[in-house]
Amino acid sequence: MALQVVRITEPHTHACSTYVEQHPRSTFFHTQLWREAVVEAFGHQDCSLAAFRDGRVVGVLPLMRIASRLAGSLLVSVPYGVYGGAISDDEEASTALLNHARRLADRMHVQWLDVRSIERQWPDLPVLSRYVTFRKQLPDDPDKVLAELPRKARAAARQARERYELQASFDDSELPTLWSLYSQSMRRLASPNYPAAFFQALLARTCPADQADRGPAHLVQVVRYRNQPIAGLLSFIYRGTLLPYFAGCDARYEKYHPNNFLYLTAMEKGVELGCREFDFGRTRVDNRGSYNFKRFQGFEPTPLQYQYYVPRGGRAPDLHPGNPRVQLARRVWPRLPLAVTRPLGAWLAKSIPG
Repeated sequence: MALQVVRITEPHTHACSTYVEQHPRSTFFHTQLWREAVVEAFGHQDCSLAAFRDGRVVGVLPLMRIASRLAGSLLVSVPYGVYGGAISDDEEASTALLNHARRLADRMHVQWLDVRSIERQWPDLPVLSRYVTFRKQLPDDPDKVLAELPRKARAAARQARERYELQASFDDSELPTLWSLYSQSMRRLASPNYPAAFFQALLARTCPADQADRGPAHLVQVVRYRNQPIAGLLSFIYRGTLLPYFAGCDARYEKYHPNNFLYLTAMEKGVELGCREFDFGRTRVDNRGSYNFKRFQGFEPTPLQYQYYVPRGGRAPDLHPGNPRVQLARRVWPRLPLAVTRPLGAWLAKSIPG
C-alpha cells in the first residue's frame, strides 16, 4: 500500500479535519480552525502536511511558516500553540511526515523547524527540555471543585468569594474588556501581547460554551470587584478538556486573590458544562512564578518533549528570555505606556510564534 505525503489544500481539508476530530491524540492546536485563525490574524503561510495511504488519510502534521523579523524564516508546528507535531495511524506515516517536513525546511531555507510534540516522536531529532505542562482531572460536581483545591489555594479562593465578594461572569460581549486586561498583564510581564484580532478570529471559529457538543468551544470570562473588571480569561473546550489560554489581571487588585477566583470559577463552569479535564497549559521550567502558581493550585508538571531540526545553514532562534538582548527589551517594556505596548506588541508577536 503506497504512502503519499502532500501539502493540505482545499480538496484535502474536509478529510483531514475529520481525521483530526477522530484521532485520539489530536489537540485543539491540531485543528484547522487554529491555523485559519493564525493566518487571519498574523498572515503566516499554512504549510500543513497530510499522509495518505490508498486515498485514505493516515496522518496529519500541522505546520506553518513564520517570516520572523527577529529570527528569519521558521517552520513551526504549531505557532502560538502549546502542542503540535504529527498525529498518525502508525510509525511509517509519522516518519514520512517528518521526512517531508525536513525536506520542506531545507527547500525553503528556513532557520529552524520547531515541532511542539507532547511526547518524543522521532528518535533522531533532539528534544528541547524547556517546558512542562500541567493537567488534572476535574470532579463530576461543580460544588466539589473548591474542596479539591490544596488548603492554601482553597482559602485564597474562598476569601475572594466570601470576604471580597468577587463576581465572575461569562459573556462573549466581554471580549474587549478581557483583551484590555490581558494586554495590561503582558506589559507588566514584559512580553508582547497578541493582537485582539487573534482573539476575535478564534471566537468566530469556535462555538459558545453551551454548544460544546458541536465542536471546539470557548468561554469569555471576567471577574469583577465592586463592578470593576479586575481579571479576565479566554478558555477553550475541546473533547471534554477545558484549556484556560489567555489571561489578564489588574495588579492593583491582587490582594483580593483574583487569579485564584478566576481559575476556581473557570473550573466550576467547566464541570457544569461537562468537562472532565483541566489543562493549565505549558510553562517554562525557569518561570518560577507561573510554575509555582500552578503547583499551588494542585497541578503537577509533566515534561513536554518538543523536538527540532536545524537545516544546513540554519540556526536555532534565540528568542528566549535568557538572551541578553531580550533581557534588555524586557526591562524597558513595562515602563512604556499601554498606548505603545499594545500596537507594538501585536506587531512583534508576528515575529515571535509563541
